[in-house]
Parts: sequence; C-alpha cells; structure tokens
Amino acid sequence: MDRSNHYEAAFEGWLQSEHVCYVAVDEKRRCQDGERTLKNLDFIVHGPEGARLLIDVKGRRFPGGKPGRWRNVWENWSEQASVDGLLRWADRFGPGYQGLFVFAYHVLPHVELADDTEDLFAWRGRRYLLRAVDVVDYARHLRVRSPSWGTVTLPGSVFRELVHPVSHFTHAPAAVFDDCPF
Repeated sequence: MDRSNHYEAAFEGWLQSEHVCYVAVDEKRRCQDGERTLKNLDFIVHGPEGARLLIDVKGRRFPGGKPGRWRNVWENWSEQASVDGLLRWADRFGPGYQGLFVFAYHVLPHVELADDTEDLFAWRGRRYLLRAVDVVDYARHLRVRSPSWGTVTLPGSVFRELVHPVSHFTHAPAAVFDDCPF
C-alpha cells in the first residue's frame, strides 16, 4: 500500500470508516515466490462477517480523457502481471481467501451521482466510487489491451456483469470449505 497514492489512501479511509479489519501491505519490497518475484497486493482484509480478501487497488479517474474530450467509460484495465500475482497470492493463502481488484474511481466534480450510490465515498475533498471484481472471474474473461505495455481489460458488457460495490465482498459471510483444516 502506498499512502502517497490517493486512490489507495481513499480505499484505506473507506475501510476505516466501515470498521473493517485490514493489513496494509508494504509495497517497497517484492516477495520472492520460488525464483520469481511476486507483485505485492495492497491489502489483506477480514470482513465483519468473515470474508477473507486479498486486494489490489486500481485507481482510475471518471470520466477519463481531457476536458472537453471526456470519455464516459469505467476503465478496468490492469497489468497482466497484477492478474498473475493476485492469482498466485490467493493460491498461497489457500482456501477461503478471495483475490479482488478494487477499482477506486475518482469521480470528477462535474459528474452527478446520487448521494446514496452504494460505496460512493468522499475522501479529502474528492469523491470515489469503489467497485470490485473477483480476480478469478477477471482472469477468465480478460482480453489483451496492449501487448507492448502488458495490459489486459474486460469487455464493457462483461465488466458490468461481474463488477459489484466493494461492500458486496467485504461484508459477505465467510465461505465454508469442507477441506479447510480450521
């Protein structure tokens, strides 16, 4: 977690406002997974109903583009390395842990959203809309966005089907696994 990153700081502020138990992961050092380095996640979250989440925050602005040429698209791209890393973290943590991409959208002032929009969060003079996608679902449906940049994305229709307010995951009951030893 990089507290100088306003998207990640806003998400941490939301976790605190919701009284959700979490650990912010220090991103300064990369973890070794065998002979490969593993991209760090941003947060380990234990929800109030027992959800166990491994979260990588993706900060995006809405709308994108430049003034006068706004693009009203909810961008959901990621680096392929982030997808691979989050899948490996979920595998390492084991049954009961779910990897999530949290898209923290900085909603610009000229965009009107209802104040009761789920997981619309005001933080340090900005508004953020917090949405999440399970990394397994993301990996299953991703498309290459830019081979040279190593980025991937979900088609808009698939993203709309898979995305949920982040509280849908943080406040969900814990999954039950028959093979879980504890």
